[in-house]
Amino acid sequence: MKVTVVGAGAVGASCAEYIAMKNFAAEVVLVDIKEGFAEGKAMDLMQTASLNGFDTKITGTTGDYSKTAGSKVAVITSGIPRKPGMTREELIGINAGIVKEVTANLVKHSPDVIIIVVSNPMDTMAYLVHKTSGLPKNKIIGMGGALDSARFKYRLAEALECPISDVDGMVIAAHSDTGMLPLMSKATRNGVPVTEFLDAEKQAYVEEETKVGGATLTKLLGTSAWYAPGAAVSVMVQSILCDHKKMIPCSLMLDGEYGQSDICLGVPAIIGANGVEKIVEIALTDAEKEKFETAAKAVREVNGDLKF
Repeated sequence: MKVTVVGAGAVGASCAEYIAMKNFAAEVVLVDIKEGFAEGKAMDLMQTASLNGFDTKITGTTGDYSKTAGSKVAVITSGIPRKPGMTREELIGINAGIVKEVTANLVKHSPDVIIIVVSNPMDTMAYLVHKTSGLPKNKIIGMGGALDSARFKYRLAEALECPISDVDGMVIAAHSDTGMLPLMSKATRNGVPVTEFLDAEKQAYVEEETKVGGATLTKLLGTSAWYAPGAAVSVMVQSILCDHKKMIPCSLMLDGEYGQSDICLGVPAIIGANGVEKIVEIALTDAEKEKFETAAKAVREVNGDLKF
């Protein structure tokens, strides 16, 4: 039960930490291109093992993918953030090159691996892995929906002034500020629709704050968030390795579901030992269908900048 995390930055290290602390994997391998960086992160994390009570082995390597051999799951967090003056095409070009190379190295040493894509633009990077890896579509999963849904539930609990354990909700469509679709019509507090507690103004506030959740944190922190992304990944990895078959919103390759094909978008799915066990199609309102279609068009436009 080996898990590889490529990219030992804040998000990658957070993934490794949460996976190790839940104690369901035998080994986590951190990979990075910066000399000694993954090894240092792994050593630091291992020195918390006796303090946090986990037995998962964490190792690090500088670009030696042979050490990832036999991984059941691999998480790709590597890539660069968009810098001032950088065009979207430049960002996509750089990150696509990184993700494509990482994917090839992972599949070379673990041909049956299940890949979870975290790198941005996430829906497009997941699509790239589908087009270049040769893996079956059930083995390629984009992470965004799990994180976005957690942020939605945080904002719902805040607006309802209730414990977050009371709240359930889901975000689908694209992992972007404009493409996210928080499903307010499906959100509940202990089975009661949240629309019975929140007026239209508060509902709109929750939706908008959810959609800009990542940007809000980037503005506050000066960089991308890492705790919640790491936790979101750990839930997905655990559902795979322990065959929990949890329903988690993920960015998946669609083949007619939700009226879309040849595109990765966030939809609810059963996640288990085979990766994507089943895509769950739920009824959407007319307004939600329209927003889903708009998100799909935007993702297709970004996908158009990919060069395989």
